[in-house]
Order: sequence, then structure tokens, then C-alpha cells
Amino acid sequence: MTSQQPYGNPDQPQRTAAPAGLKALFDFNFDTFITPSIVKIVYVIATVLVALLTIGLAISGLVTMFDGGASVVVGLFLLLASPVIGLVYLAFVRMSLELYYAVIRLSEDVHHRGRL
Repeated sequence: MTSQQPYGNPDQPQRTAAPAGLKALFDFNFDTFITPSIVKIVYVIATVLVALLTIGLAISGLVTMFDGGASVVVGLFLLLASPVIGLVYLAFVRMSLELYYAVIRLSEDVHHRGRL
């Protein structure tokens, strides 16, 4: 009966979840993944930025509406479209972050199965 050897090079360090703090940002060997530890922070920052963008578009629409002339239609459009634009941007940010996170989780699973 033969013993089963684990996949991968046993001399190579195994990738693990990132340590807390800025230490993982300066891991130039890429031995750890930082994405799982910062994805929540990045999403909160992106949500705040998208909210500011949405508010800015709404204010721009109001200013354009009261500027007079034919720009009332453009201002009303901006005012009504700003929440939709904000939601679409937030959805794209969320989907992008989920994609990055899923790739990292897949890589961790592959490395974990390789060690079994």
C-alpha cells in the first residue's frame, strides 16, 4: 500500500488568510491573501463615495432646474435618475468585490485540498 503524497511543493509556504493590520500590505512574497480582510472596509468606503456621488447628482439636478430655460428637463432628469445611477454603481462595486473574494476563496480551497 502506498502512502498518498500531498499536492504542491512542501517546501513552499502555504497561503493563508491575511494577518491583521498593514503587515499584509507589505508582504512582497504574496504568502497571504489580503482581500478577505479588507473587502468589508473597501465596500464601506465605496458605499460612502457612491452616496456622495448620488447626492451630488441630485444637487446638480436641482441647481440645473432652477437655472431657468430649457435646462429644467435636464435638471428633473438628473434629480430622478440620481438614485438609479447610485444603485447601479453600488451594484457594480458589490459584484466586483464579490468576484475578487470568490477568486480568493477558490484559490484557498484549491490550496487546502492540495494539502490533504
